[in-house]
Amino acid sequence: MKNGKKPTLSQKKEMKLHGLQPENWLVVKDTREFLEVVSRMELKRIGTDRKRTRRLYRSE
Repeated sequence: MKNGKKPTLSQKKEMKLHGLQPENWLVVKDTREFLEVVSRMELKRIGTDRKRTRRLYRSE
């Protein structure tokens, strides 16, 4: 998994539309179809092999 980045203003608005608090999430991938995010708390877990990400599909 790539390093998560802090969300931009437009990405924060998209997260709020999906019911997420932007300060708790990092952006992994941003495409036209979806915004892939990972929880900050998930990254702090020890002993998990794979980090869980969420895809937020954009409505056009």
